[in-house]
Amino acid sequence: MSAQYEKLERCYEYYRSVTDFTPRVGLILGSGLGGYARNMRVIQEIPYGDIPGFPVSTVQGHDGKFLLGYIGDVPAVAMKGRVHYYEGYSMEDVVLPTRLMKRMGIEILFLTNASGGINRSFHVGDFMLITDQISSFAPSPLIGENVSELGDRFPDMTHIYDIELQKLIRKTASEEKIDLKEGVYLQTTGPNFESPAEIRMYAVLGADAVGMSTACEAIAARHAGLRVCGISCVSNMASGISDEELSHLDVQAVANQRAEEFERLVTRSIQKM
Repeated sequence: MSAQYEKLERCYEYYRSVTDFTPRVGLILGSGLGGYARNMRVIQEIPYGDIPGFPVSTVQGHDGKFLLGYIGDVPAVAMKGRVHYYEGYSMEDVVLPTRLMKRMGIEILFLTNASGGINRSFHVGDFMLITDQISSFAPSPLIGENVSELGDRFPDMTHIYDIELQKLIRKTASEEKIDLKEGVYLQTTGPNFESPAEIRMYAVLGADAVGMSTACEAIAARHAGLRVCGISCVSNMASGISDEELSHLDVQAVANQRAEEFERLVTRSIQKM
């Protein structure tokens, strides 16, 4: 058994010592979705700090706890606050929450985030269905000894974002009359925002939005055999697309403004999964 898997098992043993709840959908809440608990029938909360060896989120606007409960009739676990690589954690620790949710029993991972818009047809406040990703600018979470208990050494990434789940989210957005863009998400390490020259490069590579999370979690989820879907809230236009200086507080403010619609789209989609 690898050291990574031993650590995962210790976390899982603690989880099972405090609850027998088995979620089917895992939801990672990005900026602007911190108040998502009002859309759940929460039956239990588990602070990250209570779990032995578990990384704790340090970013403003990201609380650190698992919310266990029901979204409609769907048993779910929501991460209120994610862990980022730029906080100084190893990539193994960044994806430990994803792997722990797999051990909890989830079959689907729903990723959300706030991003910078690269596609010039996008506007601040748009929602983007993630159809593919570029993760080449951040270390792969699969580097090092393979956790064979979770997946193969060389997992296929042809369809990281599940085609059927994409169709479901599109249909839900249409029914809820919520405009939904689509595109490719690119992850950088952060924590600095990107330079205009970097944004031009990312656009040439085919990226529509950029952020500092998500892609690594999607890779870990696919490695573990989970179905993955994701929605990004374009909370600012990327450097060079807009003349305004970028700040995390502005990102949070825009995400908070669109929170009600974002929550409704996520909730209605999960209720159909």
